[in-house]
Amino acid sequence: MAESTVTQRFNELTKTTGVLKESEVQEVYDQLPPVSPDAMIGKWKGGSFNTGHPTHEQLTTFKWAGKDFRSVNDVDPIMGWDEKGGRNWFSDYGHASLREVKFRGVVSTAMIYDKFPIIDSFRHVSDGVVMGAMDNKDLSDAGTYYFYLTKLE
Repeated sequence: MAESTVTQRFNELTKTTGVLKESEVQEVYDQLPPVSPDAMIGKWKGGSFNTGHPTHEQLTTFKWAGKDFRSVNDVDPIMGWDEKGGRNWFSDYGHASLREVKFRGVVSTAMIYDKFPIIDSFRHVSDGVVMGAMDNKDLSDAGTYYFYLTKLE
């Protein structure tokens, strides 16, 4: 896919209601270029692709707000919305760090949780937008969970 076509398809998927096939989302993810760790620093709003993965429902229940990256070694991997529209860190999930990791043949930025066997691998969509693929050893039978982040600041 040409980059503009990949970006268009990504945008279509973010607007889709109902359940998507994991293979459709994976096809877009696999065509995206890598992202550098420095590009991830900041606060990001989260969005989710509903492929039937249990993490999609869990994050909806949590009122997932996104992720906060203060530095490559200081990340809040799960932020939630409170009743007043503020963002709060879900301390049960601990912190995380960023490293460059090869995932599906591409070296890109990955976020590694400190407390769980989870790695989120990121790809560049456009300025201020990345797509993530979560590899969770505890949920390996469920497939890959896909999500996206839009930079707030």
